[in-house]
Amino acid sequence: MWNKHPKALPFLFLSEMWERFGYYLMIGIFTLYLKDVEAGFAMTEKEASDLYGTYIALVFLTPFLGGLIADRYLGYRKSIIIGGLLMSSGYFLMGIHSITMLYVAMTLVIVGNGFFKPNISTLLGNFYNEDKFKEKKDEGYNIFYMGINVGATICNFFGAVLYNAYGWSWAFAAAGVGMLIGVVVFVLGTKHYTGHDEKKGTQPGDMPFWKIIAFILIPSVIFGVIGWMLKGVASDANPDSYIFGSDSTDAFIFACIPVIFFYGSLYFKAKTEDKRPIGALLAIFAVVILFWAVFKLNGSALTTWADRYTDREMTGTSQAVFSGLKLSKEVEFKKDSIELYDDEFRLQKENGVVKKEVNYPLYFRNVPKEKLPQEGAKVSLWATNLSQSINPAWVIILTPLVVAFFTFLRGRKKEPSTPTKIAFGLLISALSVLVMVAAVKAGSNGTEKVSVWWLVANYGVITIGELFLSPMGLSVVSKLSPASITSLMMGGWFLATSIGNKLSGVLASMWDTYDNKEDFFWVNFGLLMFATLLMFALLKQLNKVMKEKGIN
Repeated sequence: MWNKHPKALPFLFLSEMWERFGYYLMIGIFTLYLKDVEAGFAMTEKEASDLYGTYIALVFLTPFLGGLIADRYLGYRKSIIIGGLLMSSGYFLMGIHSITMLYVAMTLVIVGNGFFKPNISTLLGNFYNEDKFKEKKDEGYNIFYMGINVGATICNFFGAVLYNAYGWSWAFAAAGVGMLIGVVVFVLGTKHYTGHDEKKGTQPGDMPFWKIIAFILIPSVIFGVIGWMLKGVASDANPDSYIFGSDSTDAFIFACIPVIFFYGSLYFKAKTEDKRPIGALLAIFAVVILFWAVFKLNGSALTTWADRYTDREMTGTSQAVFSGLKLSKEVEFKKDSIELYDDEFRLQKENGVVKKEVNYPLYFRNVPKEKLPQEGAKVSLWATNLSQSINPAWVIILTPLVVAFFTFLRGRKKEPSTPTKIAFGLLISALSVLVMVAAVKAGSNGTEKVSVWWLVANYGVITIGELFLSPMGLSVVSKLSPASITSLMMGGWFLATSIGNKLSGVLASMWDTYDNKEDFFWVNFGLLMFATLLMFALLKQLNKVMKEKGIN
């Protein structure tokens, strides 16, 4: 597999694998940690989802700046190493149980990702700009993307073992160790990066860095403060008079305005030959926002589904194996003082304090009476965060098949263009949501737990959509971007991801407002179908631009 690709690919593959090991280990337990009444911060679904959405949004917003700094000043290699070390520090600090330290740790990860994420993707793309590797670019990004998902698959098993056996802090520490390994692997491959990792410097016509600070970053901060302070109209449904659902969402949306304006200005100020490629990329960025809004529910609403609506009980051999590996925990069917949830699994607080009741553990709330254990008996439940490994496991399984499929079509000169792949990726992703609509029906709207196979099926379908879209997005940015602003445009891809991530948090925070969970998933289906129709409407023009550039 490696022989026909650049020698740097294995090092970048493994570096990204370990970086994603740390990131997805943290993401897999993040909302569970925030909602943990005893050892976490006892947040409600809305509070945890809002913080989660803001966090993953900012994680993908900083690549805008990190890509720019790498392009002009630091170069890719230094930026990647700095980013990795910052992220590792953040994961270690996240294990200190303090709300202040949590925010400090999140900030380090957010800034670190800004340096790491766009630049390792751009560095990879630089190798495939050589004539001998050009036709292998999509395949190279698919292999690279598989590395991401190897890390994302194995990490949750480590997370489950460590937080079951030793607590949350050990799980976060494992994320930090994983990131450090990624940095070491990247440094070991240094000799292979020569000639591809240099900074491009400021090009004629580029906006000076001080202007970017003065006219983009400072305005973003000012707009964010305005968004935080600005209030809408109060109502019974919105007593705090938020404009978009929460202070953090209001601030984020307002802060994005100057950055979006900046990317729009790139189009209007570009050279004539660069206008259409930049315009095509901006159109793709706008459309994929809705994909990420639904896809990123895996760490929020779908984790909640796995935790409360999925049958996680194990017996026999699987119980023995999982218990022996510390991948499960035992829950006793006995009344005790527990946190109070209403019939829709909404945590009940009074003046910010969690209310208590004497009842059976929450897990048994929607177990059918005939399946309840005897009084005092214990059941073994697999760790909720393991559901986060389903999607990346599908990626590992399906990536070779998708690569082979497109290789087969390429050999017959029938391979669809990258924008066409993205359009079909959106359509397939929309179909995945219908699986969850069926799952809600199967569980009578949450009154009975359903099989984990519903989640497996949902993730299986959306993974096909993801493989058509996400690695293709990285590839098309590398193909269409003018050479002087490649990292900057890669930052634009991550800006779109960031906005989608925040919208995902907004969607997830609305979970408790839907008494019928079917309606929640129908909203997601509608958003993806809208994006699909829009992408197909743009397809003719996008393919025309690709042909003009002599690429597919």
